[in-house]
Parts: sequence; structure tokens; C-alpha cells
Amino acid sequence: MIIRVDQQEGLKAQVLYAYEGEILSNGYPQVLDQFLKATEGGKSGKVNKYAHLEGDDFIQYILLGLGKKEDLTHTSILKATGSGIKALKAMKAKEAGVDLSSFDQDQVKILVEGLIISDYDFNKYKEKGEPSPIESLYVTTDHLTAVEEGQVLGQSVLVARDLVNEPANVMTPAALAQAAVDYGKDFGFQVEVLDREAIEALGMEAYMNVAKASENPPKFIIMKWLNDPESDERLGLVGKGLTFDTGGYSLKPKEGMLTMKSDMGGSAAVIGAMCALAQMKVKKNVYGVIAACENMVSGGGYRPGDIIGSRGGKSIFINSTDAEGRLTLIDAVDYAIKDLKVTKVVDIATLTGACLVALGTTTTGVVSNNDAFYKALEEASFISGERVWRMPIFPEYKELVKHEDADLINSTRMAGMITAGIFIGEFVGDTPWLHMDIAGTSWTGSKNSYQSYGGTGAGVKNLYYLAKNN
Repeated sequence: MIIRVDQQEGLKAQVLYAYEGEILSNGYPQVLDQFLKATEGGKSGKVNKYAHLEGDDFIQYILLGLGKKEDLTHTSILKATGSGIKALKAMKAKEAGVDLSSFDQDQVKILVEGLIISDYDFNKYKEKGEPSPIESLYVTTDHLTAVEEGQVLGQSVLVARDLVNEPANVMTPAALAQAAVDYGKDFGFQVEVLDREAIEALGMEAYMNVAKASENPPKFIIMKWLNDPESDERLGLVGKGLTFDTGGYSLKPKEGMLTMKSDMGGSAAVIGAMCALAQMKVKKNVYGVIAACENMVSGGGYRPGDIIGSRGGKSIFINSTDAEGRLTLIDAVDYAIKDLKVTKVVDIATLTGACLVALGTTTTGVVSNNDAFYKALEEASFISGERVWRMPIFPEYKELVKHEDADLINSTRMAGMITAGIFIGEFVGDTPWLHMDIAGTSWTGSKNSYQSYGGTGAGVKNLYYLAKNN
């Protein structure tokens, strides 16, 4: 689907928005009374509801309710927009007009993003999977920059969704690396991929212990968007890249393994964010780093009870081979800080079930060593609509990641989301750092008006705005 801002005569479908009792358009006064009569109690803007009627000249009008103006949120805009896309699909509309003339610049950006992401379905492997009938949407607005940014962000979220939704037999570490290379060529950021031999030469012992049981070799992916030569600031985005996770010898139950193709959701978010930054030509220096591999079971795999090393020099007692993502992240974070010389670093990962239990599927948990850097992420989340919540890192929690026989233990029974973050934090030194746990937000098992089953693309927008605005 393409978003256009040029006008076209003869459109047979028009999408309008409304608050309760008020259509947000100066161009369609003739349908106001009809809509008020056609909807219950005259509340044409009832939140997340839409009405449909035939107008003059056989034009089909879709009215999307935003509820009360004072209650408007990022989510309510996306839900209403998704309802409109659903209605247009049901009508088999190839094109339609969307009146955004009453919205401000920030709202237009969200609305355009919503139009893009709501039209998404991952059905490439279905024999009867049909593409969306919608080819073009013609938006009415003066905020052209907002349209561009909204479209880029929407498409970048879909990049992440596509990567997550591919089955693990297709989205191997090599395939993930190739996808990064391809997107780099398409959008203009640099990509370098290191193979097993080069990874071992870098001393990434923790990462390689996770990767060694799989027949699919690991790939270390380095992406660069360097667009501010006058600045010494460099932001590092480190995404967890487990393209499949069995749990290793600490084997997951069957039900827990079915969606483990999504364990590379952090890497998908980083790739999506790099696509957006490059397309919008954001004047910042940003590195994306992914330690891609599979956590499988074989006679050569690492075991519970092993003590392994790390690139950062600390020894680690393996309490669970299913706490593998943090082992790959610590070597990647160490590389970003020491070799790429990043001045701030974010790691983003589908890391713990504990985060899902604590915060559910609506909020990303965050651990940080820097108040100002967390505040910047919080401000990014206000713009993106992707909620975050900071968890404490009291000294008592730090004691939980220590072990009698090694410097650290890779998993604990208590405070699982917090201690997983603290474990990674042991390798960042004084560098301002954020750990984002998207275990609950990166995947949905059900559809709604703007999200399809599977990967959500969580994290793309937060990383984009964090990089752009700081």
C-alpha cells in the first residue's frame, strides 16, 4: 500500500474521523446529519467504532470514532485507524481518500503509521493467502513531513514484523545477516558480517558457548549509520539475535518452544530502527550490533554447571542454558563499547518470562544505570506510544548475580527480569546504558484492529526516537 498526498478525482471511498458528535472534516458537511442519525444516540465518534453508509454519487463513507477529544491517546488513534483499514478491506477498495486535515503534525504522523501497520498480514506461506486489496490511500493534510516520517516508521515496524514472523528454518543466523545486508543496500547504512572464525578471534567466549551446539553457524552483524561527523557522540543499539531457542540442555517444554522463532525480536527492532534512521537521514551516529545464533542441543553444547569465560573478562557459572540471550548480549555490548567506542549503549531483547509476568504484553521493562538516559527513553516512549517502565537495581539485587565458584551466575530464581538486566550491566562499566526487555511486547497471540498475529515490531519506534532526539 502506498500513501499519497496528491489529490485524485473520482474516489469511491472516503475515510473520515470523528470525536463524539463532531466529524473532523470541513469538506463533508453533507454526510454529518446522516451519520448522526445512523449511529446510536448521535454519538458518531464512539471510541473504536466505525459507521458506514452510501453517500451521494455512490461514495462509500467510513466514519472512525476517536471517542472524547480529551481522552485521545496514541493507542485509540491506532485502533480507530485499524478499524478503517478493516472496513476498506471488506469493501475490496483499491483506493480511498483519508481526511486528516483537522489533525496536527504529531497526530498525522501516528495516523499515517496506523494506516501502514494496520494493512499488514503475514500470509506468504498460505496457499490461499491473498494480498491486501488496498493499493493507494490519498491523505488530505498540509503536514507533508509528518506523512513521510509516519510512513517510514510504519514500514520500518513492518520490517521487524517480517523478520520475526519468518519461521526459524528460514530465518537462520545467515538469513538474518543477509536481511541486514539487503536493507543496508536499500536504505544506505553500512553492514559488516563476521563469521565464526572472526568471532572466535575477538574472544567472544560467552556468545560462542551458546552458538556451538547448532549446525547453523553464528553471524556477528555490525550496522553503521554515521551521519554527524562533527559529533563525538555514538549510540550503540545491541539486539538479541537468537533465531531459535530450544533452551539447550535446560530444555523448554513443547508449548514454550513453538514461538521461539521470535527470540530475535530485539535484533529485528534494531534492524527496523536502522532502516528508519537512514531513510529519514537523521543527523546522528548510530551503530547496530547483533550476535546472531541458535541455542540448540547437541553433544557439543554447553551444560548446566559449566563455568565459562566472556569477552569482558568475567567468569560465569551456567545455572541454566535457557538463560542464553544475556550471554550473547554481554559479548556484543563489550564489543560495542570497546571496539566501536560508543558513548551510550542500549540492549534490547526478548529476555525473560519474568518481565511478561510482571508487566504483561503492554509494557517494556527497563533497567538502567543512568537517570538522564532513562529519561530520554521515557520521552521517546511518550512520542512513540510504546510504553516503558523502569525497574529498580538495588544493591540487594546485585548480590543475586554473584556465585561462589565464579564471578557471576547467569540466572537466578528471584527478580528474574531485574537480575537479567543487572547481569548485562556488569559489562558496561560507566557507559550510560539501557536494557529493554521486550519479552511481553514483541509478540501477540491474537489479532486486533492494528496488529496481526505474531511479531509486533516493538522497540523500533522507541529506538528511532531515542536516537533522533538525543
